[in-house]
Amino acid sequence: MPGYGRTDSEWDELVSVGREFLLERAKLGKPTSYTELNVTLAGLTNFRPFDFERHDERAAMGQLLGLIVKRDQALEPSDPPLMLSALVSYLNANDAGPGFYQLAKELRLLSLSASKAELDVFWIKQVNGLYDRHRSRPSLA
Repeated sequence: MPGYGRTDSEWDELVSVGREFLLERAKLGKPTSYTELNVTLAGLTNFRPFDFERHDERAAMGQLLGLIVKRDQALEPSDPPLMLSALVSYLNANDAGPGFYQLAKELRLLSLSASKAELDVFWIKQVNGLYDRHRSRPSLA
């Protein structure tokens, strides 16, 4: 799945490292920001960071988060489905980005006509579900 100037192997590593980072955040019961995720990915993979000044690079980060959600569901399905990307928000914001809600609609977790209140409730349930699911797990390390 090449795209946005990155190779298939680069995408695969970004998805793996990003998923592990978000799982760790869920275990800690702490959200993260796009900026923190970007810095962490660049530091752990030695790949160039996403340039959020560019529209295509912001879209690439959205694609990465979607891939992380899909891989997580494939490796550890949950009922109801939980989206790791719920833990990522803009700096100084208390909400997920629009791509989160769009993916939720594509995955049929939200209705296409969901109101702002429904979006808020869905996001809060996702975050709390992730914290509950991962905080209760014993560490494998």
